[in-house]
Amino acid sequence: MGGMLETIRNAWKIPDLRRKMFITLMMLLVFRLGSHVPVPGMDPARLKELAGSGTIFGFFDIVSGGAFSQATIFAMSITPYINSSIIMQLLTVAIPKLEQLAKEGEEGRKIIARYTRYGTVILAFLQSTGLYFGLRGAVSDPGIFSFITITISFTAGTAFLMWLGEQITEYGIGNGISLLIFGGILSRAPYGALAIVNNYNMGNFGTKGILGILGVTLVLALFLVVIASVVLVQQAERRIPVQYAKRVVGRKMYGGQSTHIPIKVNLAGVIPIIFAMSFVALPTTLVSFFAPEASGPVWNYIRDMQSKVEISLFSGLLVMFFTFFYTMIQFNPIELANNMKKNGGFIPGIRPGRPTSDYISKVLNRITWFSALFLAVIQIFPAVLGAVTKIQGVWFAGTSVLILVGVALDTVKQIESQMLMRHYKGFLE
Repeated sequence: MGGMLETIRNAWKIPDLRRKMFITLMMLLVFRLGSHVPVPGMDPARLKELAGSGTIFGFFDIVSGGAFSQATIFAMSITPYINSSIIMQLLTVAIPKLEQLAKEGEEGRKIIARYTRYGTVILAFLQSTGLYFGLRGAVSDPGIFSFITITISFTAGTAFLMWLGEQITEYGIGNGISLLIFGGILSRAPYGALAIVNNYNMGNFGTKGILGILGVTLVLALFLVVIASVVLVQQAERRIPVQYAKRVVGRKMYGGQSTHIPIKVNLAGVIPIIFAMSFVALPTTLVSFFAPEASGPVWNYIRDMQSKVEISLFSGLLVMFFTFFYTMIQFNPIELANNMKKNGGFIPGIRPGRPTSDYISKVLNRITWFSALFLAVIQIFPAVLGAVTKIQGVWFAGTSVLILVGVALDTVKQIESQMLMRHYKGFLE
Protein backbone atom coordinates (compact mmCIF):
# COMPACT_ATOMS: atom_id res chain seq x y z
CA MET A 1 0.00 0.00 0.00
CA GLY A 2 2.88 2.35 0.94
CA GLY A 3 4.55 1.55 -2.41
CA MET A 4 1.36 2.36 -4.29
CA LEU A 5 1.02 5.73 -2.50
CA GLU A 6 4.67 6.43 -3.32
CA THR A 7 3.93 5.65 -6.99
CA ILE A 8 0.96 8.07 -6.96
CA ARG A 9 3.19 10.76 -5.41
CA ASN A 10 5.81 10.14 -8.11
CA ALA A 11 3.12 10.36 -10.81
CA TRP A 12 1.93 13.68 -9.41
CA LYS A 13 5.50 15.03 -9.42
CA ILE A 14 5.78 14.62 -13.21
CA PRO A 15 4.44 17.93 -14.67
CA ASP A 16 3.08 16.39 -17.89
CA LEU A 17 1.35 13.50 -16.08
CA ARG A 18 0.04 15.86 -13.37
CA ARG A 19 -1.49 18.10 -16.05
CA LYS A 20 -3.19 15.12 -17.72
CA MET A 21 -4.58 13.84 -14.41
CA PHE A 22 -5.81 17.35 -13.51
CA ILE A 23 -7.54 17.77 -16.91
CA THR A 24 -9.25 14.37 -16.50
CA LEU A 25 -10.51 15.25 -13.01
CA MET A 26 -11.77 18.68 -14.20
CA MET A 27 -13.64 17.13 -17.15
CA LEU A 28 -15.26 14.57 -14.82
CA LEU A 29 -16.26 17.44 -12.50
CA VAL A 30 -17.90 19.25 -15.45
CA PHE A 31 -19.77 16.00 -16.24
CA ARG A 32 -21.06 15.73 -12.66
CA LEU A 33 -22.09 19.41 -12.59
CA GLY A 34 -23.96 19.02 -15.88
CA SER A 35 -25.81 16.02 -14.42
CA HIS A 36 -27.69 18.49 -12.20
CA VAL A 37 -28.77 20.96 -14.93
CA PRO A 38 -32.51 20.32 -15.45
CA VAL A 39 -34.28 20.20 -18.83
CA PRO A 40 -37.14 22.76 -18.95
CA GLY A 41 -40.63 21.26 -19.07
CA MET A 42 -39.85 17.77 -17.69
CA ASP A 43 -41.27 16.25 -14.49
CA PRO A 44 -38.46 14.46 -12.55
CA ALA A 45 -40.97 12.51 -10.38
CA ARG A 46 -42.30 10.64 -13.46
CA LEU A 47 -38.80 9.84 -14.73
CA LYS A 48 -37.75 8.61 -11.27
CA GLU A 49 -40.75 6.25 -11.34
CA LEU A 50 -39.76 4.94 -14.79
CA ALA A 51 -36.11 4.48 -13.76
CA GLY A 52 -37.22 2.07 -11.04
CA SER A 53 -39.84 0.20 -13.07
CA GLY A 54 -37.59 -2.43 -14.71
CA THR A 55 -37.50 -0.66 -18.10
CA ILE A 56 -34.41 0.23 -20.14
CA PHE A 57 -34.49 3.59 -18.35
CA GLY A 58 -33.08 1.89 -15.25
CA PHE A 59 -29.91 1.21 -17.26
CA PHE A 60 -29.90 4.84 -18.52
CA ASP A 61 -30.07 6.03 -14.91
CA ILE A 62 -27.19 3.80 -13.76
CA VAL A 63 -24.87 4.79 -16.64
CA SER A 64 -25.79 8.50 -16.40
CA GLY A 65 -25.19 8.59 -12.64
CA GLY A 66 -28.81 9.46 -11.81
CA ALA A 67 -29.09 12.17 -14.51
CA PHE A 68 -32.09 10.41 -16.10
CA SER A 69 -34.22 10.20 -12.96
CA GLN A 70 -33.44 13.88 -12.25
CA ALA A 71 -34.56 14.94 -15.79
CA THR A 72 -31.28 16.72 -16.59
CA ILE A 73 -29.53 17.53 -19.90
CA PHE A 74 -27.33 14.39 -19.61
CA ALA A 75 -30.36 12.09 -19.12
CA MET A 76 -29.48 9.92 -22.15
CA SER A 77 -25.82 9.83 -21.07
CA ILE A 78 -23.43 8.52 -23.71
CA THR A 79 -25.61 5.54 -24.77
CA PRO A 80 -26.28 6.94 -28.32
CA TYR A 81 -22.49 7.08 -28.82
CA ILE A 82 -22.12 3.46 -27.63
CA ASN A 83 -24.93 2.38 -29.99
CA SER A 84 -23.39 4.34 -32.87
CA SER A 85 -19.97 2.72 -32.21
CA ILE A 86 -21.50 -0.77 -32.15
CA ILE A 87 -23.42 -0.09 -35.41
CA MET A 88 -20.21 1.19 -37.07
CA GLN A 89 -18.33 -1.96 -35.93
CA LEU A 90 -21.04 -4.17 -37.42
CA LEU A 91 -21.10 -2.11 -40.66
CA THR A 92 -17.29 -2.30 -40.90
CA VAL A 93 -17.62 -6.10 -41.06
CA ALA A 94 -20.53 -5.95 -43.57
CA ILE A 95 -19.41 -3.11 -45.92
CA PRO A 96 -16.07 -3.66 -47.78
CA LYS A 97 -15.41 0.12 -48.19
CA LEU A 98 -15.60 0.67 -44.42
CA GLU A 99 -13.42 -2.42 -43.83
CA GLN A 100 -10.84 -0.94 -46.21
CA LEU A 101 -10.97 2.39 -44.31
CA ALA A 102 -10.41 0.56 -41.01
CA LYS A 103 -7.23 -1.01 -42.46
CA GLU A 104 -5.86 2.30 -43.76
CA GLY A 105 -4.42 3.27 -40.39
CA GLU A 106 -4.84 6.62 -38.64
CA GLU A 107 -6.55 8.49 -41.51
CA GLY A 108 -9.10 5.71 -42.04
CA ARG A 109 -9.84 5.58 -38.30
CA LYS A 110 -10.41 9.36 -38.27
CA ILE A 111 -13.01 9.06 -41.05
CA ILE A 112 -14.79 6.21 -39.21
CA ALA A 113 -14.69 8.29 -35.99
CA ARG A 114 -16.33 11.18 -37.89
CA TYR A 115 -19.09 8.86 -39.17
CA THR A 116 -19.55 7.61 -35.58
CA ARG A 117 -20.02 11.21 -34.38
CA TYR A 118 -22.65 11.92 -37.07
CA GLY A 119 -24.39 8.66 -36.15
CA THR A 120 -24.33 9.65 -32.46
CA VAL A 121 -26.12 12.97 -33.11
CA ILE A 122 -28.73 11.29 -35.37
CA LEU A 123 -29.35 8.49 -32.85
CA ALA A 124 -29.48 10.99 -29.96
CA PHE A 125 -32.15 13.04 -31.77
CA LEU A 126 -34.18 9.91 -32.62
CA GLN A 127 -33.86 8.66 -29.04
CA SER A 128 -34.82 12.03 -27.55
CA THR A 129 -37.83 12.18 -29.92
CA GLY A 130 -38.86 8.70 -28.75
CA LEU A 131 -38.42 9.80 -25.13
CA TYR A 132 -40.57 12.89 -25.72
CA PHE A 133 -43.50 10.96 -27.23
CA GLY A 134 -43.10 7.98 -24.91
CA LEU A 135 -42.94 10.16 -21.81
CA ARG A 136 -45.77 12.56 -22.63
CA GLY A 137 -46.94 12.10 -19.03
CA ALA A 138 -43.64 13.58 -17.81
CA VAL A 139 -43.91 16.68 -20.06
CA SER A 140 -45.41 19.62 -18.16
CA ASP A 141 -46.88 21.44 -21.19
CA PRO A 142 -46.92 19.25 -24.38
CA GLY A 143 -46.62 21.20 -27.63
CA ILE A 144 -44.24 22.07 -30.47
CA PHE A 145 -42.18 24.44 -28.29
CA SER A 146 -41.78 21.78 -25.59
CA PHE A 147 -40.85 19.18 -28.25
CA ILE A 148 -38.08 21.40 -29.70
CA THR A 149 -36.75 22.42 -26.25
CA ILE A 150 -36.67 18.90 -24.80
CA THR A 151 -35.31 17.03 -27.86
CA ILE A 152 -32.61 19.64 -28.57
CA SER A 153 -31.60 19.73 -24.86
CA PHE A 154 -31.22 15.92 -24.70
CA THR A 155 -29.39 15.77 -28.06
CA ALA A 156 -27.06 18.65 -27.16
CA GLY A 157 -26.35 17.02 -23.78
CA THR A 158 -25.24 13.78 -25.46
CA ALA A 159 -23.20 15.66 -28.11
CA PHE A 160 -21.46 17.66 -25.35
CA LEU A 161 -20.66 14.44 -23.44
CA MET A 162 -19.21 12.94 -26.63
CA TRP A 163 -16.99 16.02 -27.03
CA LEU A 164 -16.03 15.89 -23.34
CA GLY A 165 -15.04 12.22 -23.67
CA GLU A 166 -12.89 12.96 -26.73
CA GLN A 167 -11.11 15.79 -24.86
CA ILE A 168 -10.29 13.39 -21.99
CA THR A 169 -8.94 10.80 -24.47
CA GLU A 170 -6.80 13.41 -26.25
CA TYR A 171 -5.56 15.61 -23.39
CA GLY A 172 -6.19 13.52 -20.25
CA ILE A 173 -5.54 9.93 -19.15
CA GLY A 174 -7.61 6.89 -20.18
CA ASN A 175 -10.53 6.39 -22.56
CA GLY A 176 -12.79 9.43 -22.12
CA ILE A 177 -16.12 7.77 -22.96
CA SER A 178 -15.38 4.86 -20.60
CA LEU A 179 -14.34 7.25 -17.81
CA LEU A 180 -17.61 9.22 -18.15
CA ILE A 181 -19.61 5.99 -17.70
CA PHE A 182 -17.25 5.04 -14.85
CA GLY A 183 -17.86 8.42 -13.15
CA GLY A 184 -21.62 8.10 -13.56
CA ILE A 185 -21.77 4.61 -12.03
CA LEU A 186 -19.34 5.49 -9.22
CA SER A 187 -21.49 8.50 -8.27
CA ARG A 188 -24.30 6.04 -7.41
CA ALA A 189 -22.16 4.29 -4.76
CA PRO A 190 -23.75 6.26 -1.85
CA TYR A 191 -27.20 5.08 -3.03
CA GLY A 192 -25.91 1.49 -2.95
CA ALA A 193 -24.78 1.98 0.65
CA LEU A 194 -28.19 3.52 1.45
CA ALA A 195 -29.93 0.48 -0.09
CA ILE A 196 -27.97 -1.82 2.27
CA VAL A 197 -29.02 0.34 5.26
CA ASN A 198 -32.68 0.26 4.11
CA ASN A 199 -32.58 -3.52 3.66
CA TYR A 200 -31.12 -3.86 7.16
CA ASN A 201 -33.81 -1.61 8.66
CA MET A 202 -36.55 -3.63 6.91
CA GLY A 203 -35.10 -6.87 8.33
CA ASN A 204 -34.17 -8.30 4.90
CA PHE A 205 -30.89 -9.62 6.34
CA GLY A 206 -32.87 -11.97 8.60
CA THR A 207 -33.13 -9.74 11.64
CA LYS A 208 -31.58 -6.67 13.24
CA GLY A 209 -28.77 -6.75 15.80
CA ILE A 210 -25.77 -9.11 15.60
CA LEU A 211 -27.34 -11.52 13.05
CA GLY A 212 -28.37 -8.63 10.80
CA ILE A 213 -24.86 -7.15 10.93
CA LEU A 214 -23.48 -10.62 10.09
CA GLY A 215 -25.80 -10.66 7.04
CA VAL A 216 -24.53 -7.24 5.93
CA THR A 217 -20.93 -8.48 6.36
CA LEU A 218 -21.67 -11.56 4.21
CA VAL A 219 -23.21 -9.38 1.47
CA LEU A 220 -20.14 -7.10 1.49
CA ALA A 221 -17.87 -10.18 1.40
CA LEU A 222 -19.82 -11.44 -1.65
CA PHE A 223 -19.34 -8.01 -3.23
CA LEU A 224 -15.55 -8.33 -2.79
CA VAL A 225 -15.58 -11.90 -4.20
CA VAL A 226 -17.49 -10.68 -7.29
CA ILE A 227 -14.98 -7.84 -7.82
CA ALA A 228 -11.99 -10.20 -7.38
CA SER A 229 -13.43 -12.73 -9.88
CA VAL A 230 -14.19 -9.96 -12.41
CA VAL A 231 -10.60 -8.64 -12.08
CA LEU A 232 -9.20 -12.16 -12.65
CA VAL A 233 -11.34 -12.78 -15.75
CA GLN A 234 -10.74 -9.27 -17.18
CA GLN A 235 -6.96 -9.74 -16.83
CA ALA A 236 -6.88 -13.37 -17.99
CA GLU A 237 -5.62 -14.27 -21.46
CA ARG A 238 -4.80 -17.47 -23.36
CA ARG A 239 -1.37 -17.31 -24.97
CA ILE A 240 -0.91 -19.32 -28.16
CA PRO A 241 2.83 -19.94 -28.83
CA VAL A 242 4.11 -18.84 -32.27
CA GLN A 243 7.50 -19.63 -33.85
CA TYR A 244 8.86 -17.58 -36.76
CA ALA A 245 10.98 -19.31 -39.39
CA LYS A 246 14.50 -17.99 -40.08
CA ARG A 247 14.86 -16.00 -43.31
CA VAL A 248 18.02 -14.66 -44.93
CA VAL A 249 17.57 -11.30 -46.69
CA GLY A 250 20.85 -10.07 -48.22
CA ARG A 251 23.45 -10.49 -45.49
CA LYS A 252 20.98 -10.35 -42.60
CA MET A 253 19.02 -13.17 -41.02
CA TYR A 254 15.48 -12.41 -39.81
CA GLY A 255 13.07 -14.42 -37.68
CA GLY A 256 13.73 -17.49 -35.62
CA GLN A 257 12.28 -15.98 -32.45
CA SER A 258 9.46 -17.42 -30.34
CA THR A 259 6.53 -15.29 -29.31
CA HIS A 260 2.82 -15.72 -28.54
CA ILE A 261 -0.63 -14.48 -29.55
CA PRO A 262 -2.53 -13.26 -26.48
CA ILE A 263 -6.31 -13.87 -26.67
CA LYS A 264 -8.28 -12.14 -23.92
CA VAL A 265 -10.65 -14.50 -22.09
CA ASN A 266 -13.36 -11.82 -22.01
CA LEU A 267 -13.01 -10.50 -25.57
CA ALA A 268 -16.58 -9.21 -25.76
CA GLY A 269 -16.30 -7.10 -22.58
CA VAL A 270 -19.55 -5.71 -21.23
CA ILE A 271 -21.35 -5.48 -24.61
CA PRO A 272 -23.24 -8.84 -24.30
CA ILE A 273 -24.77 -7.81 -20.95
CA ILE A 274 -25.85 -4.41 -22.35
CA PHE A 275 -27.45 -6.11 -25.39
CA ALA A 276 -29.22 -8.70 -23.22
CA MET A 277 -30.47 -6.08 -20.74
CA SER A 278 -31.84 -3.94 -23.59
CA PHE A 279 -33.54 -6.95 -25.21
CA VAL A 280 -35.19 -8.17 -21.98
CA ALA A 281 -36.23 -4.64 -20.92
CA LEU A 282 -37.83 -3.90 -24.33
CA PRO A 283 -41.31 -5.43 -23.62
CA THR A 284 -41.61 -3.59 -20.27
CA THR A 285 -40.45 -0.35 -21.92
CA LEU A 286 -42.98 -0.67 -24.78
CA VAL A 287 -45.84 -1.39 -22.35
CA SER A 288 -44.91 1.63 -20.21
CA PHE A 289 -44.89 3.74 -23.41
CA PHE A 290 -47.99 2.55 -25.25
CA ALA A 291 -50.22 0.77 -22.71
CA PRO A 292 -49.54 2.32 -19.28
CA GLU A 293 -53.14 1.81 -18.10
CA ALA A 294 -53.69 -1.73 -19.48
CA SER A 295 -54.55 -4.36 -16.86
CA GLY A 296 -54.71 -8.17 -16.84
CA PRO A 297 -52.40 -11.09 -16.03
CA VAL A 298 -50.28 -10.74 -19.21
CA TRP A 299 -49.81 -6.96 -18.88
CA ASN A 300 -48.97 -7.24 -15.19
CA TYR A 301 -46.45 -10.04 -15.88
CA ILE A 302 -44.72 -7.89 -18.54
CA ARG A 303 -44.57 -4.94 -16.13
CA ASP A 304 -42.95 -7.11 -13.41
CA MET A 305 -40.70 -9.09 -15.79
CA GLN A 306 -37.45 -7.77 -14.30
CA SER A 307 -38.24 -9.24 -10.88
CA LYS A 308 -38.94 -12.76 -12.24
CA VAL A 309 -36.20 -15.37 -11.77
CA GLU A 310 -37.10 -17.18 -15.03
CA ILE A 311 -36.61 -13.92 -16.99
CA SER A 312 -33.20 -13.51 -15.32
CA LEU A 313 -32.27 -17.03 -16.46
CA PHE A 314 -33.46 -16.17 -19.98
CA SER A 315 -31.33 -12.99 -19.92
CA GLY A 316 -28.37 -15.20 -18.87
CA LEU A 317 -28.89 -17.34 -22.01
CA LEU A 318 -29.09 -14.16 -24.10
CA VAL A 319 -25.79 -12.97 -22.58
CA MET A 320 -24.17 -16.25 -23.67
CA PHE A 321 -25.56 -15.91 -27.20
CA PHE A 322 -24.37 -12.30 -27.57
CA THR A 323 -20.93 -13.21 -26.13
CA PHE A 324 -20.42 -15.77 -28.93
CA PHE A 325 -21.91 -13.43 -31.55
CA TYR A 326 -19.76 -10.43 -30.61
CA THR A 327 -16.56 -12.50 -30.18
CA MET A 328 -16.98 -14.01 -33.67
CA ILE A 329 -17.44 -10.50 -35.15
CA GLN A 330 -14.35 -9.13 -33.38
CA PHE A 331 -11.92 -12.02 -33.91
CA ASN A 332 -11.20 -13.60 -37.30
CA PRO A 333 -9.07 -16.79 -36.97
CA ILE A 334 -8.74 -17.23 -40.78
CA GLU A 335 -7.30 -13.72 -41.23
CA LEU A 336 -4.92 -14.27 -38.28
CA ALA A 337 -3.74 -17.62 -39.71
CA ASN A 338 -3.16 -16.05 -43.15
CA ASN A 339 -1.15 -13.15 -41.65
CA MET A 340 1.00 -15.62 -39.69
CA LYS A 341 1.61 -17.66 -42.87
CA LYS A 342 2.63 -14.51 -44.83
CA ASN A 343 5.14 -13.56 -42.11
CA GLY A 344 6.59 -17.06 -41.84
CA GLY A 345 4.99 -17.76 -38.47
CA PHE A 346 3.56 -21.10 -37.32
CA ILE A 347 2.20 -22.69 -34.15
CA PRO A 348 4.53 -25.54 -33.06
CA GLY A 349 2.98 -28.89 -34.04
CA ILE A 350 0.29 -27.26 -36.26
CA ARG A 351 0.61 -26.89 -40.05
CA PRO A 352 0.20 -23.33 -41.47
CA GLY A 353 -3.02 -22.34 -43.23
CA ARG A 354 -6.32 -24.12 -42.60
CA PRO A 355 -5.10 -26.34 -39.69
CA THR A 356 -3.83 -23.20 -37.88
CA SER A 357 -7.15 -21.33 -38.26
CA ASP A 358 -9.02 -24.47 -37.08
CA TYR A 359 -6.77 -24.73 -34.02
CA ILE A 360 -7.23 -21.01 -33.15
CA SER A 361 -11.01 -21.40 -33.62
CA LYS A 362 -11.02 -24.39 -31.24
CA VAL A 363 -9.08 -22.44 -28.57
CA LEU A 364 -11.34 -19.40 -29.07
CA ASN A 365 -14.49 -21.54 -28.67
CA ARG A 366 -13.24 -22.97 -25.38
CA ILE A 367 -12.40 -19.62 -23.78
CA THR A 368 -15.61 -18.06 -25.17
CA TRP A 369 -17.67 -20.79 -23.45
CA PHE A 370 -15.97 -19.90 -20.16
CA SER A 371 -16.42 -16.15 -20.76
CA ALA A 372 -20.11 -16.60 -21.74
CA LEU A 373 -20.89 -18.69 -18.63
CA PHE A 374 -19.04 -16.21 -16.39
CA LEU A 375 -20.91 -13.19 -17.81
CA ALA A 376 -24.24 -15.05 -17.54
CA VAL A 377 -23.57 -15.83 -13.85
CA ILE A 378 -22.61 -12.18 -13.18
CA GLN A 379 -25.82 -11.06 -14.93
CA ILE A 380 -28.28 -13.33 -13.06
CA PHE A 381 -26.50 -13.34 -9.68
CA PRO A 382 -28.25 -10.22 -8.21
CA ALA A 383 -31.73 -11.47 -9.24
CA VAL A 384 -31.17 -14.97 -7.81
CA LEU A 385 -29.74 -13.52 -4.59
CA GLY A 386 -32.72 -11.14 -4.33
CA ALA A 387 -35.19 -14.01 -4.86
CA VAL A 388 -33.50 -16.20 -2.22
CA THR A 389 -32.75 -13.58 0.45
CA LYS A 390 -35.37 -10.85 -0.32
CA ILE A 391 -32.52 -8.29 -0.46
CA GLN A 392 -33.52 -5.70 -3.10
CA GLY A 393 -31.85 -2.69 -4.70
CA VAL A 394 -28.24 -3.67 -3.90
CA TRP A 395 -26.60 -3.69 -7.33
CA PHE A 396 -23.21 -5.27 -6.63
CA ALA A 397 -22.94 -7.45 -9.71
CA GLY A 398 -23.69 -7.26 -13.42
CA THR A 399 -22.89 -4.37 -15.72
CA SER A 400 -21.81 -1.89 -13.04
CA VAL A 401 -18.99 -4.01 -11.61
CA LEU A 402 -17.78 -5.12 -15.07
CA ILE A 403 -17.59 -1.52 -16.30
CA LEU A 404 -16.01 -0.18 -13.11
CA VAL A 405 -13.34 -2.89 -12.98
CA GLY A 406 -12.63 -2.81 -16.74
CA VAL A 407 -12.22 0.99 -16.88
CA ALA A 408 -10.17 1.11 -13.64
CA LEU A 409 -7.74 -1.55 -14.93
CA ASP A 410 -7.36 0.14 -18.35
CA THR A 411 -6.73 3.56 -16.77
CA VAL A 412 -4.17 2.14 -14.32
CA LYS A 413 -2.38 0.43 -17.23
CA GLN A 414 -2.23 3.73 -19.14
CA ILE A 415 -0.80 5.57 -16.12
CA GLU A 416 1.66 2.72 -15.61
CA SER A 417 2.85 2.79 -19.23
CA GLN A 418 3.39 6.56 -19.07
CA MET A 419 5.35 6.19 -15.82
CA LEU A 420 7.48 3.35 -17.19
CA MET A 421 8.50 5.64 -20.05
CA ARG A 422 9.88 7.94 -17.35
CA HIS A 423 11.69 5.08 -15.53
CA TYR A 424 9.27 4.83 -12.63
CA LYS A 425 7.87 1.63 -11.21
CA GLY A 426 4.28 0.96 -12.30
CA PHE A 427 1.12 0.41 -10.29
CA LEU A 428 0.79 -3.23 -11.25
CA GLU A 429 4.21 -4.41 -9.98
